[in-house]
Amino acid sequence: MHCLDPGDSFVTWRVVARRALEQGISPAEVVWEASVGSLFEEPPAVVATTSESFVVPPPFVSLAKDVSCHADPRRWALLYRLLWRIVKGGERHLLEIASDPDVAMGHRLAKNVRREIHKMHAFVRFRKAGEADGRERFVAWFEPDHFIVEAASPFFRKRFANMDWSIFTPKGCAHWMGGEFKLTPGVPRDPCDQPDVLEGIWRTYYRSIFNPARLKLKAMQSEMPRRYWKNLPEADLIEELSRESKARTRGMIDGPLRAVKGAPTNAYLGKLRELSTFPEADPAASTSLHDIARMTQACRQCPLWEHATAAVSGEGPEDARIMIVGEQPGDREDLECRPFVGPAGQLLDRALAEAGLDRSSCYVTNAVKHFKWTPRGKVRLHQKPGAGEIEACKPWLLAELTKVAPQILILLGGTAAKSLLGSDVQVTKHRGLVSAPQVANRVVLTVHPSYLLRVDDLRKEAEFRRFVADLKLAVQ
Repeated sequence: MHCLDPGDSFVTWRVVARRALEQGISPAEVVWEASVGSLFEEPPAVVATTSESFVVPPPFVSLAKDVSCHADPRRWALLYRLLWRIVKGGERHLLEIASDPDVAMGHRLAKNVRREIHKMHAFVRFRKAGEADGRERFVAWFEPDHFIVEAASPFFRKRFANMDWSIFTPKGCAHWMGGEFKLTPGVPRDPCDQPDVLEGIWRTYYRSIFNPARLKLKAMQSEMPRRYWKNLPEADLIEELSRESKARTRGMIDGPLRAVKGAPTNAYLGKLRELSTFPEADPAASTSLHDIARMTQACRQCPLWEHATAAVSGEGPEDARIMIVGEQPGDREDLECRPFVGPAGQLLDRALAEAGLDRSSCYVTNAVKHFKWTPRGKVRLHQKPGAGEIEACKPWLLAELTKVAPQILILLGGTAAKSLLGSDVQVTKHRGLVSAPQVANRVVLTVHPSYLLRVDDLRKEAEFRRFVADLKLAVQ
């Protein structure tokens, strides 16, 4: 059994591994231990010229450089095992076999290292420590799990080349002084733990960009694990801002909408829109559905009107017994200015017929009147409307509901439910009959027919039957 010292980097391990390979020492005969001496009298500082030439695939060198930065003590034995199999075992394409245990472990360790380097780039926070010779001096403290300081340093050298800095970690320190880079051994604790004005700036910046409506704690902790928080000046704000997020979000929804820019910069289009604009009015004061539809065309309460063909109002008898509310117009609906005429509308017609309901006797509309979409090549892809857009369209929907005064209300999907019943009502939890006497005597909540277009073929028929059963609740 041979005890070999791999050193502390890929370069030193490569020298020792090459010499062991020349001697024909198999992985089973080697124990890799730091600072126990070497099989050889003097490990050479550079790769020696040998009688046998070893050529390894470039992907192995790249993988080995990453794995050598990992803190797992088994990394050196793993790399030598892979090297032996590639060179001595003739497995030249070994790294292409992802299911091989050694290859899988190597890729896992390399991925951990790359992720840790990314975290170091993201979470190092510099503090000003003074000035010398006209150059500012900054220091930072970071606690990585792996030996990544040297691998992560080029990022900081390029980004902060105009200042002197030191990054201290327990696993090595990096220094950039007067344009010269230097590595030193790690230190057990932060040598400069006094806060400075930069930390206050970080906290102010973090508070200003925090969006309570987009708070996702699990996702945040996945990207910024708690073990990093103790060294981040802004971290103590997270709990405070998280507690306030619900109230702030509700305040944004309930508060007035921000002013939306008026006519587009194109003068010709601006004139066309000016000619088609109707005077503002209270939709609840209108006397007919026709008047409501005309006023909806002039709505500028949210930005959706700018990229839609027109507002799509409801259609059907003003004295309809049943009112059906969907989410928003789709591509076909936007072009034809009629609700539910696209693929989802055709599926709805089929389901209504099987449930014994006549669409022509129902009033059909949407919670949001303009088509929200994003371009994908030549196709306009549907986008889910936001809370502010739902709230902006709510007066038009309530005006329609007041004029029709249906006995039965069918809500298709979460957007319709959110508009009329509030954000606490969810299709997955409350599907079926819902008690909401403030809007109608009987309220049925079910999925939007577009959902049925997205489910896989194995479930499509069963989900359609369930949808029909929900619609039948309206007349049972």
